[in-house]
Amino acid sequence: MCQRALEGREKALGRDHTSTLSTEKALGRDHTSTLSTVNNLGALYKYQGRLTEAESMYQRALEGKEKALGWDHISTLSTVNNLSALYADQGRLTEAESMYQRALEGKEKALGRDHTSTLSTVNDLGALYANQGRLTEAESMHQRALSGFQTALGPSHWKSQLVMRNMDSLQHAKGIPKTRFVGYDRAAAAQSPRKNLGEITSQISRVP
Repeated sequence: MCQRALEGREKALGRDHTSTLSTEKALGRDHTSTLSTVNNLGALYKYQGRLTEAESMYQRALEGKEKALGWDHISTLSTVNNLSALYADQGRLTEAESMYQRALEGKEKALGRDHTSTLSTVNDLGALYANQGRLTEAESMHQRALSGFQTALGPSHWKSQLVMRNMDSLQHAKGIPKTRFVGYDRAAAAQSPRKNLGEITSQISRVP
């Protein structure tokens, strides 16, 4: 089963690489459709752990989108968020924070403070702060994300549960072993959907 899944990922990567080349040839390097496919290829490289190649794709997509669409376009901000997560995975936390802050400010302006995409970035930033040991700031971000998700999606939604899990971990890091979050279901949080190939390749075309 694992080998079959791996082969499926490889085939998907090959298709997306071919799609990038075909789109680039038909429309040009700087066309927004080309840039979307470049971003998707970066996401697939990241999924495979090919972080240097992923960064190269994300950087190319970002530079092209900034030029074609502007710094504050939601598609540009999506790639900013992707690059932030990549930097965090590489341990480049200062760069990750800067990019997350940019994504957050842009989403607040374009979508509003309470949009679920904005709240996802808030939660991401909270996780980054926790990794930096900035526990008070992390808690503030997670509380904001939790309140927003519970209002928009309900307390049982997996995004709400995921933030509760982050906050539970944060409380443990602060020396408070017992969770205080009513409605937190560890089993539900643990089963939160992970990004599959379909979700990864569609990051650019939709707002989560």
